[in-house]
Amino acid sequence: MAVSNESNVLNKPKVLLELKGIKKYFPIKGGVLQRKQGDVKAVENVSFQLYEGESLGVVGESGCGKSTLGRAVLGLEELTEGKIYFQDTEIQNLKRKEKLKFVKQMQMIFQDPYASLNPRQRIGHALEEVFTMHTDMSAAEKRKTVISLLEEVGLKEEHFERFPHEFSGGQRQRIGIARAIALNPSFVICDEAVSALDVSVQAQVLKLLKNLQKKYNLSYLFISHDLGVVRYFCDRVLVMYLGNTVELGSVKGLFDKPLHPYTQSLLSAIPRPSVHANRKRIRLQGDLPNPANPPSGCAFHTRCPIAADVCKVNKPEWVEYEPSHYVACHFAGQSIS
Repeated sequence: MAVSNESNVLNKPKVLLELKGIKKYFPIKGGVLQRKQGDVKAVENVSFQLYEGESLGVVGESGCGKSTLGRAVLGLEELTEGKIYFQDTEIQNLKRKEKLKFVKQMQMIFQDPYASLNPRQRIGHALEEVFTMHTDMSAAEKRKTVISLLEEVGLKEEHFERFPHEFSGGQRQRIGIARAIALNPSFVICDEAVSALDVSVQAQVLKLLKNLQKKYNLSYLFISHDLGVVRYFCDRVLVMYLGNTVELGSVKGLFDKPLHPYTQSLLSAIPRPSVHANRKRIRLQGDLPNPANPPSGCAFHTRCPIAADVCKVNKPEWVEYEPSHYVACHFAGQSIS
């Protein structure tokens, strides 16, 4: 596991997950015959690598494609185009039996754990189902394993017989974490896993996730809109805008020297601990464009304060501007503050 924000990037550990040219379009249908009239381009040509034991944050405003990307990685959304490699194996086209061994290694923690729990089923029995489906444990073994799992995430044996409504939001999220790590995965997607929790509870859950990562060498794809949490929790950050990746770098590199105008605007919105902190809030004009009809050239040019004619025509290339710091912008590194 990484011991600092920079170590994963510098030491180049083994690649666990790799995405190449991922696209996910949702068809738009209309008319009496419900014929296809276009596509919502939720994810557009996304490529990156995730290393063993690292936490990669995925950030961007609502509608940028963060959650769709996470669901596509797990196969919950069928890809329109692209390839996904997990442990050096291309997984999206595997047959069901072949894919099952990889599915066990890839899990997800959702934003609202209550929505994914049966309100009429006791928590212990819900967690036992994981082992019923994937193992041949006896009833006694399953109960013992579930109790151990509950204790692993900070709950108690007495919680085994309780129903979902008898838990607080933080406790329900711990149950979601317990379910995610039940089969000893190596990769977990955290989709806004702490955004619905109080700040104090957020800190406890994040600490739990870090401890589990250290103990089991977990890799996280951490989807969030809270840049403060991402800065604390992650090793690297991927910034998305309108389904496109616009910047990728280490937490220190990206927060200290954001290269893309969109990244600069996001970082300027982070609350500062002191009212006397020197900060200029960058306010973008306009709203996020329609993903069914994205702008030509650079998708951000309609809101970018430094956009030029070239931005309207030519889509910027994804380049390594600095070591391990990637960006897609014709004017990368130019400050807009």
